[in-house]
Amino acid sequence: MHSPTIINLWPEGSPNNPAGEARPRLEIYLPEAPLAVPVPAVIVLPGGGYEVLAPHEAAPFGQYFAAHGVVGVVCYYRVAPHRFPAPMADAARAVRLLRANAGQFGVDAHKVAIMGFSAGGHLACTTATQPDLWHDPEDDLVGKISARPDRAILAYPVISMRRGLCARSLLGEPTRESKLQMSNELHVTADTPPIFIFHTADDPVVPLTHSLNYAAACRKAGVPLEMHVYRTGRHGVGLASDMPDLCSWMGLALDWLQYLP
Repeated sequence: MHSPTIINLWPEGSPNNPAGEARPRLEIYLPEAPLAVPVPAVIVLPGGGYEVLAPHEAAPFGQYFAAHGVVGVVCYYRVAPHRFPAPMADAARAVRLLRANAGQFGVDAHKVAIMGFSAGGHLACTTATQPDLWHDPEDDLVGKISARPDRAILAYPVISMRRGLCARSLLGEPTRESKLQMSNELHVTADTPPIFIFHTADDPVVPLTHSLNYAAACRKAGVPLEMHVYRTGRHGVGLASDMPDLCSWMGLALDWLQYLP
C-alpha cells in the first residue's frame, strides 16, 4: 500500500489552523493499480464524540477503499476545544477541495461520497443534509464548488441533538434552537443525497432510533436509502474485521457505493 498523500485543508496562516495542534488535513489513499478512468472517492470522518478522532475509524478505512479500487480520503477535522462551526467548515472544505483536485487524484468529481462514524456520522450527515449551513470566510471555494456530497455512508451515527447527545462537545452551551438545527432528521429534503446506514439494534451509546428516524425522514422525502440493522454489537466497531456477525457491513457499503448510478 502506498503512503497517503497529505493535503492541508487550509492555507498557511489561516486562523483555521490551530496553533500548537496538528493542522486539519486530508490523507489520500490511492489504489495500487493505475486508474484508467476516474473512480469514486470516499471522504472518511472518524468518530470520537467531537472530542477526539478514533484511529480505528481513520486510516484503516482509507486503506480499505484504496484496496478495492476507490480513492479513500481520511479527513482529520477540528474537535474540542473547537466548537461549531469548525468541524462543519473542515468537512465542507474537504468536499470542495477534493473536487477541486479531482483530476490530480483520478477522482470522479460527480462521485464524491462522505462517510462518518458516531459523531463523525453526525458531521457526515450534516454535510449531506445541510451542506450550506455554514460558509467559512476562509474557504475560497465557496460559491465555486459545491460541498454537497454525492452520497453518504453513516455508521452508527449520531443524527439528532434534541436529547443532547454530543451537543455540548459541538455547541458548547447549546440552545434549543441550535440543538434543533443540528438534528438532521428535521432537515432532510429531496436534494439530500442517497444514504447508506449501518447500525446495531442494541447499540448502548447511540440508540438505533437515531438511524430509524433519519431513515423515515429520507423515505418521506424520496431520498434513496439502504439501511442494515444488525441484531447485536457494541458501539464503535469500525471495520469489525474480527466480528463474524458484523464484518459483512463494509462489503455491503462498498457494493452500494459502486453500483449506485
